[in-house]
Amino acid sequence: MKSDRLLSILLLLQTRGRIPARELAERLEVSVRTIYRDVEALSAAGVPVYAERGRHGGIALLAGFRTDVTGLTADEARALFILAAGGTHAALGLDAALGSALRKVMAALPAPHRPAAEVTSRRILVDATRWKGGPQPAADLDTLQDAVFADRRLRLRYRHSGDPRVRTYTVDPYGLVCKAGVWYLVADRRGTPQLFRADRVRSATVLDEPVRRRPGTELADVWEVLRRQVEERPGGLDVTVRVRRERLDMFRRLLTPWLTAPPDDDGTGEWVRAHLTFGFLRETRQLLMFSDQVEVLSPPQVRGELAAAARSVTQLYRRVTPDSEPNPR
Repeated sequence: MKSDRLLSILLLLQTRGRIPARELAERLEVSVRTIYRDVEALSAAGVPVYAERGRHGGIALLAGFRTDVTGLTADEARALFILAAGGTHAALGLDAALGSALRKVMAALPAPHRPAAEVTSRRILVDATRWKGGPQPAADLDTLQDAVFADRRLRLRYRHSGDPRVRTYTVDPYGLVCKAGVWYLVADRRGTPQLFRADRVRSATVLDEPVRRRPGTELADVWEVLRRQVEERPGGLDVTVRVRRERLDMFRRLLTPWLTAPPDDDGTGEWVRAHLTFGFLRETRQLLMFSDQVEVLSPPQVRGELAAAARSVTQLYRRVTPDSEPNPR
């Protein structure tokens, strides 16, 4: 705590100049006597700091003295202030801490680097959410964080996608990952790595038992394994389609996770051929969002699946209901 307080005093003096001892004491929540002892410690360490008593006195550094406490380069400073725009700190309750840390970094930066760092925070904005992603379910990260940082096991009540049942698991967490604005808990369940979406956790309890991670395994290692499992699922259903050129950009944007290669676009013709891989037959129904702007060429069972889905939609909207009857007027 004392070393942190000494650094805070040095940064404040570099930023503000002369500061009354009482104000420093209030800012750092210590006594005035402690501030004077800290000033003596800084002086003994070679920092040219002195105290002036009297009505207009205070603690100050010798004129012209500055120290680059951080040793940051201009690019490193920019990188930190871009990090501040990530948006993940609010979800973790660290917005205030980040702001305080960046103020300290700003005070410690060499004077030539400060303008660039300040401009970066106003000119670069990072928004990790997808376009038209819709409102995301709220995720309570507090308990998950507690377990991660305390190295304790977790008991989860969890609902998987498409399953109305709530299941109970005891897991060994490695950490939290934010992927495209969605938070995931990365954990071992019975020694096997598994992903849990934070917004599907119905309740979480931190257990007294210490976490049982696999020796030598870090969060980044487990995340890489799980990420590859999601993105490189074996097998699947290979589908060839043709897309009208005017819809190609939207097709690429919405179906990128299923594209196995860039569309075969030679810059000519009304149609562009593309290849996709889906996990199961029913998943191919999302191609219907493009109506007659996308046609499945193969395999035949996918054409049959989409034709059946189209017939169901047609029958649904052909039904006459009280609300859909034409107005006699």
